[in-house]
Amino acid sequence: MEDRFGDALARAARGVTTTWTPPRPSWRPTPTGTRRRRAAERTVGDCGRRGWEPQDLLRMAGRELTPLHRRLAGALAGEGTGLGAFARAERLDRFSAATAYVELLRLYVRLPAIPALVAAPPGESAAPPKMLARIRALLAKAESTGYPDEAEALSAKAQHLMARHSIDAALLAASQDGGGNGTGARRIGVERPYEGAKALLLDAVAAANRCQSVWSSELGFSTVVGHAPDLDAVELLYTSLLVQADRALHRGRTSRSRDFRESFLIAYASRIRTRLSEATAEEESAAPPGLLPALASRALAVEDTTRRLFPTTTTSRLRARDASGWEHGESAADSAHLH
Repeated sequence: MEDRFGDALARAARGVTTTWTPPRPSWRPTPTGTRRRRAAERTVGDCGRRGWEPQDLLRMAGRELTPLHRRLAGALAGEGTGLGAFARAERLDRFSAATAYVELLRLYVRLPAIPALVAAPPGESAAPPKMLARIRALLAKAESTGYPDEAEALSAKAQHLMARHSIDAALLAASQDGGGNGTGARRIGVERPYEGAKALLLDAVAAANRCQSVWSSELGFSTVVGHAPDLDAVELLYTSLLVQADRALHRGRTSRSRDFRESFLIAYASRIRTRLSEATAEEESAAPPGLLPALASRALAVEDTTRRLFPTTTTSRLRARDASGWEHGESAADSAHLH
């Protein structure tokens, strides 16, 4: 013992140290890696039993954590893609990859139970591909134009097409089975900032397309209940109107307060509600006499499904705090002559 201690002191005096470098482990599949994959599968499976869809988990990973975690969630969800392949693609060391992995699973474990989505029955027909393509083209043009009047008119035209197809689908369902009461549900992300105002806009679009929207404020999404063609219309139009609102908000001055921006979006949503409802009413007024019973039946089915999914809800009221923001928001939504 004394000889070894003396040798160590001698080496230290000469500036020599003895070090041990552990071998760098590879990312080849190991029993540990297999257990890790099984743990991820169990956690994701538990989330599914609590009502979470794969796209919901991706959205929550990006919302509550970072874009890196969102990419990791997508990698783990893909077949044959594990943590090792993700680490190599992202150029991460083992510790960083393992840390992100644990953080993601901890998020999944903490997610609460939510209502399971209701799939629309097979008989519910979505919009034909040609009509969807035409609607998307109208909305894309509305998003790209620099003229507010043209953008509003194009969005209104898209709403007319959506309403027309919804009416046709209601009449067809009524003639086939006497009601066409099968409804579905879809979750649509409501991103920061100004989630309340954006949820209000989504609710306005949903109401104009005979759907009901329930906002889950703490989880960053709204659940929209309706029939298949109407759900397609809501998602398409809401996404486009958000783009248009953002462009109108940043037009001109760029230095604006939070109160201005939120008031702008609240006023924008309020006026959009009126204008889309008017476009839908115009289509309904030109429809055959048998339309009203068919629409009433579908509206009742949507309401029943919403109450079943969300037996208890509360109503929240948003308040605009900036008069100038409200005025600009109304102007952005009301500048076009739809006729």
